[in-house]
Amino acid sequence: MFISFEGIDFSGKSTQVELLKKHLIANNKNVEIIREPGGTEISELVRSILLDKSHNKMFMETEIFLFSASRAQLVREKIRPYLDKRIYVISDRFHDSTTAYQGFGRGISLDSVAHINKLAVGATIPDITFFIDIPVEEAEKRKKLRQNIELDRIEVSNLDFYKRVREGYLFLAKNEKRFRVIDGTLNEKEIHNLILKELKEFEDKEKV
Repeated sequence: MFISFEGIDFSGKSTQVELLKKHLIANNKNVEIIREPGGTEISELVRSILLDKSHNKMFMETEIFLFSASRAQLVREKIRPYLDKRIYVISDRFHDSTTAYQGFGRGISLDSVAHINKLAVGATIPDITFFIDIPVEEAEKRKKLRQNIELDRIEVSNLDFYKRVREGYLFLAKNEKRFRVIDGTLNEKEIHNLILKELKEFEDKEKV
């Protein structure tokens, strides 16, 4: 199964990725965690370019192609081979991030985003996507609590940018059947239990 986690920065999705991984391993599943951008030697080099705050002159067109280049390498080098071996793949972000961040956030046309996404991932689409949703104001509070941790080029974006990104995710949640919206303001355990419930319901339907 291919599972992706989405959400604006500071939503807590990375924590939930790790909790789900531990749960699946405890149930004798083979699991691989993928992070975006990154995950391969080439993709990690692209990541270092994308997230470096000194690259503040990067144009949005450059940004979307770099994200998609990293993803294209990751899909073909890691994700597809893992899935072919019937390994559970959990991705901390995938192509929906490009729709939300570069489409809604940056303002690149959704048609262009869809074409670029299609080229990058082909038919490799998550079976289920968990969108950990939090208000932008809550994200700002969490960001301030991380003042001792250096923020990357995307994380330093302003409130209006993140509002557009969240609107993008909410749009996707309404239009993509694989999306499951999870209230990210709940505590870690409550969120984890909701994810397990949704995952079980999905797997049960697939067995029918």
